[in-house]
Amino acid sequence: MSARILYVEDDQSLGFVTRDNLEIHGYEIVHSSDGNDALEHIKNETFDLFILDVMLPGVDGFQLAETIRKKDPEVPILFLTAKSLKDDRIKGLKLGGDDYITKPFSIEELILKIEIFLKRSKFTNPGIHQKIKLGSYIFDYPNLLLIKGEEQKHLTQKEADLLHFFVKNKGQVVKRSTILEKLWGQDDYFMGRSLDVFISRLRKYLKADENLKIENIHGVGFKFVEIEK
Repeated sequence: MSARILYVEDDQSLGFVTRDNLEIHGYEIVHSSDGNDALEHIKNETFDLFILDVMLPGVDGFQLAETIRKKDPEVPILFLTAKSLKDDRIKGLKLGGDDYITKPFSIEELILKIEIFLKRSKFTNPGIHQKIKLGSYIFDYPNLLLIKGEEQKHLTQKEADLLHFFVKNKGQVVKRSTILEKLWGQDDYFMGRSLDVFISRLRKYLKADENLKIENIHGVGFKFVEIEK
């Protein structure tokens, strides 16, 4: 069964070429050229991944992402942004996006990002089960859940991947460059800004347990610490 992707792009030429290439690579693509049409697909259909252009007629990519996150807190969202609009990338991540790709982009780069997210999602890993105790939390990585008592926090794929990476390296100093290369595929300024957004999110999710810390190691990176009681 092919992964089903909603691709929202108002540039008809770019949309046609990209959809064609993604279909050649085996994905089932629903292409929408405006936000209002995309909104109907989001409300009435199910997808394994979303690719959203930020600048759209009608409802923009940010508004679409907010609607998607209300319906499904876990499904991966990739934003397409213009190279000059740096703030859009940070805004998109704060709204629950998992990653972004800047225009112009290569099909190879887009496919690589799609594969990274689908590889770790339930779409391609239906049988994995792993729950990890973190202080007063249970981290259900395969199901993208952070559980505390009766409360469940749904994580995005990128949030879950980052927390899992920290858990695997608990108590060790991890370089920023290592995290970026492992989870983002490259180490540059803008990816670093993205990492900072995700670190802030995880700190917020874990703040109810003062024994769990993501420490800044100045000039180097981070260390995930669980203080033993």
